[in-house]
Amino acid sequence: MMQRYAADTAFMTFVAILMAFLYIPIWVLIVFSFNDSRSLTWPLTGFTLEWYEKLWNNSQLQDAIGNSFYVASCATVLTLLVGVPAALALHRVNFPGKKVFRRLVVLPITLPGVVTGISMLNLFRVLGFNLSLETVILGHATALLAVVVTQVSARLERLPKSLEEASADLGAPPLHTFLHVTLPNIRSAVIGAGLLSFVLSFDEIPVTFFLTGRDNTLPMYIYSTMRRGVTPEINAVGTLIVLFSLILIIGAVIATRERKK
Repeated sequence: MMQRYAADTAFMTFVAILMAFLYIPIWVLIVFSFNDSRSLTWPLTGFTLEWYEKLWNNSQLQDAIGNSFYVASCATVLTLLVGVPAALALHRVNFPGKKVFRRLVVLPITLPGVVTGISMLNLFRVLGFNLSLETVILGHATALLAVVVTQVSARLERLPKSLEEASADLGAPPLHTFLHVTLPNIRSAVIGAGLLSFVLSFDEIPVTFFLTGRDNTLPMYIYSTMRRGVTPEINAVGTLIVLFSLILIIGAVIATRERKK
């Protein structure tokens, strides 16, 4: 009994230390976004919403945030539109070179972002494309395709084949079977892959650095302003992003719970 208690205590202590290591920096960012001093020193000198007001009036920062949401949203949609059919093809169809194709799909996410960015930059120059947010979207979608394929493929492996076979035996066409049988059963994987792709695209720097034109994204804006140090406006942006991420997580949990019910 004493050994079990000691083991549980050690495990809970480890979990507490791990959670503190992960989340204390986020709480520090949130707290300093309300500090009325530009100096990031402890203790705090007072409470203020001035940095959120300046954020509201900073047109360059707002444009960067809007560009990041535009790029991440479009890249996520494009990745899902390509990744889900690719996962279905890998799961259902046997064709020559299937194993090679599976590894080639996963390759972009295993490569450093610098390599992917330079490769896509050379391709766009050969094709004569001008660098813009659209080229960034294509670069992000290429790099994140493996996220959707791997997660959806893993869920399809656990999906009983008898469900689709029963739908086909009852005379349902393939599209009807996918929409009413397959998709509802893999919805949690699709949602999770979409959320992960959105987050990874939103804070992507290496690929964006090589493929962006005149338009700035939020990570690039923050990177350029870091030469002057971390400003309270950046802390305010980080706080809003944390809040938005929590909303996404809660929405994903609600969606998966509704599916289970």
